[in-house]
Amino acid sequence: MVRWWWNGDRVVGDEVLRELSLLQSAGIGGVEINPIRFPSDADPMSTRTLTWMSDEWIEVLKVALHGTRERGMICDMIVGSGWPYGGEFLAREDQTQMMALGTRNLTGPAHIRLVRAELLDSISPRFVSPYKDSHKVLFGLALVPSKLSTTAASVRLDDQGSHETIEFDLPAGEHVLYYLVKLTGFMAVINGAPGATGPVLNHYSEAAVARYLDRLSTRLTAKIGPLKNYFRAFFTDSIELEGANWCDDMLAQFHARRGYDLAPWLPFILFKVGEMGNAVSEKYGADFSPAFKAQTELVRYDFEITRHELFHERFVGTFVSWCAKHGVKSRMQAYGMDLDAITAGMMVDIPECETWIRSEKIEAFGSGDYRQGRSYTMINKFVSSAAHLSGKQLISCEEMTNTDDPFHASLERIKVAGDQSMLSGVTQSVLHGFNYSPPEAPFPGWVRYGTYFSERNTWWPYFKLWTDYKARLSALFQQCVMHADIAILPPLADLASQYGFQRDPFPRTVKPPYLYKLWEVVHQNGSGCDYLTEDIIGKSTVSQGRLRFRDRSYKAILLPDVDSLSPSTAKVLKAFVESGGTLLCIGKTPSRAPGLVNHAPESRIVLEAFQSLRTTHPERTPILTIREQDMVNWYQEVQRNFAVEPDVQIGKPADFISQLHYVSGDRDIFFFSNYGPEQTQTFEATFPFKGKIPWLWNPETGERAAYPASSAKSVLTITLGPSETQLIVFEPPFEFAEGSASMSPSKLLPAPTAGALSEQILAGPWALQLLHVDGSTQSRALQTLSDLSQQDDLKSFAGSMIYSNRFGIDRPDQHYVLDLGHLHSITQLEVNGRLIGTRWYGRHTYDLSGVLLPGENRVTIKVISTLGNYMKTLSDNKTARDWTENTPLYPLGLTQAVRLITTRSSR
Repeated sequence: MVRWWWNGDRVVGDEVLRELSLLQSAGIGGVEINPIRFPSDADPMSTRTLTWMSDEWIEVLKVALHGTRERGMICDMIVGSGWPYGGEFLAREDQTQMMALGTRNLTGPAHIRLVRAELLDSISPRFVSPYKDSHKVLFGLALVPSKLSTTAASVRLDDQGSHETIEFDLPAGEHVLYYLVKLTGFMAVINGAPGATGPVLNHYSEAAVARYLDRLSTRLTAKIGPLKNYFRAFFTDSIELEGANWCDDMLAQFHARRGYDLAPWLPFILFKVGEMGNAVSEKYGADFSPAFKAQTELVRYDFEITRHELFHERFVGTFVSWCAKHGVKSRMQAYGMDLDAITAGMMVDIPECETWIRSEKIEAFGSGDYRQGRSYTMINKFVSSAAHLSGKQLISCEEMTNTDDPFHASLERIKVAGDQSMLSGVTQSVLHGFNYSPPEAPFPGWVRYGTYFSERNTWWPYFKLWTDYKARLSALFQQCVMHADIAILPPLADLASQYGFQRDPFPRTVKPPYLYKLWEVVHQNGSGCDYLTEDIIGKSTVSQGRLRFRDRSYKAILLPDVDSLSPSTAKVLKAFVESGGTLLCIGKTPSRAPGLVNHAPESRIVLEAFQSLRTTHPERTPILTIREQDMVNWYQEVQRNFAVEPDVQIGKPADFISQLHYVSGDRDIFFFSNYGPEQTQTFEATFPFKGKIPWLWNPETGERAAYPASSAKSVLTITLGPSETQLIVFEPPFEFAEGSASMSPSKLLPAPTAGALSEQILAGPWALQLLHVDGSTQSRALQTLSDLSQQDDLKSFAGSMIYSNRFGIDRPDQHYVLDLGHLHSITQLEVNGRLIGTRWYGRHTYDLSGVLLPGENRVTIKVISTLGNYMKTLSDNKTARDWTENTPLYPLGLTQAVRLITTRSSR
């Protein structure tokens, strides 16, 4: 699918239908209609803006709905426009709320006189998307000594909150005035189109959410009839609420759920916040004693989980119920500061995550920043875990999000990002994105966001090579169950207590720093895993060394630097170990309970449970010391030392090779991927499937072949070059049907270059024809091949480069491979006028068996570049300038000598 941006809602029916046909012909199976603000750097060409949900807008929507149905395409639609929910029509009572913190340092003795308006004005967080008409109320004031050890030392001045001036006598010494300001309507919808701009909705108010959703469905059903007749799902985009944390009954709800009064603690548990609700780094407020700091963290945990509970019930639950009422599915990016990704992801029908392209360059993972080299975000594995735990195989992903370098993105970079996305559990791509842009719009058209998926891109004629590949894998994985018998329980209670829940998928604080790498090394070493929550563990059963939740079961659970657990969780984990399960504690064992009420006795229960386990079952409750600089090999040692058998034993695990194991009936399906920048890896993989036959399935073509294996059929030698994948399927023996799409396995594997008997460099001169996207052409003769981006007159080229040459051979009966190297391009090869094939990722090698003639042979190599280098030179084009100002030049053309290799292999 694609996210289909209706830019500025400047849409007409004929263009809508043209774009649907274009997408369908490119292998796209569905659209998400997404009205959004018009790009500021694009030329609107005097087109008319339609107002979201107006009669005219709905008429164009009808065209789109009938167009998708006629083409057999899926149609989803975002709720509202831009994100989060909101609109200029919202009443003040329905607008988003935040309880914000301010402080003043004061020195006494003195008589203090403060102006209320100045206090209100001082609360002005640096929002990404501020609303122009926010409302502020002074909610509370508390005067405390600068050294604070108890809330009893707080002098409440709340009764002066409505006064124009606040006056009081300050005792001698250093003090801090904490003041709370309630902000209403402080955030504007991000990139909303006309009709859905304005203030953001209060997502913590069930009544407000219901009114917003009902307004949309009432308007639409009156015009088009039942929503289920046209839409698969309605979509909720990013939960980026800029720090919203309040509703009118928050204090009452907190007391009812937690059993005590939040008000005396509230000033001391809130953080001052800035953009997107992230805590500011400045030092402020009183110095807390260690005991008081520990208490505030317990209360902060209680506040954070109360917020989550309310958000799950009032927003997620209301949205899901509204979708069900109208017979459509709920699709949602259900994560962020305000909700738990697993709890909320289990509630929605189609949980969604996101995968980004930050740079065209494919980077190694490395051992530092957990984001380096990764296209999937840290949230993906949480979202797919939520789906697995709730029995869902459809896991969608906002994929190829690109706000850095959209015009350099190659099909290979898209493939690597998509492969990584699938490794994180994704089974459906929603590409980010396709711009509604009429063909007469000046080049490059209307570009709102994302990787440049457009018919005006140089590689668009070859785009279906990737969509077919991805569609086959997605179709397969949506019908299978991902196998996982390892679980990870993150220290979420500790995170919430100390820092508050984070703005996933871009958290400021990661606790512990290696957390998001942990699932990777499990998969890189041949197993599969899910994240868990304490709530899931509490609802699980234990038997025969397994923790069982619905259809999932886990034989080992990792606890990464977990301090705090509820007593009920500790009891289940104790029973799990006692039944034969393995609990791998990294750094420490849990020793305390979260939350303020009954903290001491509940902490004793947790501490004693783990002390008992360490005494009675030390072999199954080890305390591990992690090696953050060598996690892949560290986890391999953990597997060996504690008998944690993987699904497949990988002989040489590496951080650029990973795998997934899916199960479908009697089939065991393994997806292996190499996402490293240049490395080729050959390794032995030992599978525990006696009596099953391994097959190699080719998702690019749909063909299959028996995999070359040892006599035991359980040990395979796998070679993966850069950006390559293999889909290996183990099946019970059966008679292969005549006429089925089966062939020699060698035809499904890349042309081999290992074991070369000899090689010949194809010498110049090369004839080069340049077909530029701007319509110009030129020809050149080259004595040697080199990177054209290093030539001043060619570095800005974009389009097709056609290289021609001749070479001679004496023995055409030998096995030959033509090797062009690893290129930042797509290539097509013709030999003697015969099309040999197309390469769009990895090493561009071509099998020439049975192709060459004795004597002279003619070779033509067509190289298709990306647009990025050219876009950098369009100084008068504002769109090009804005998107490429800080991007590098990338290699262009055939950048190294072309080799004709004679190998030992024969086909």
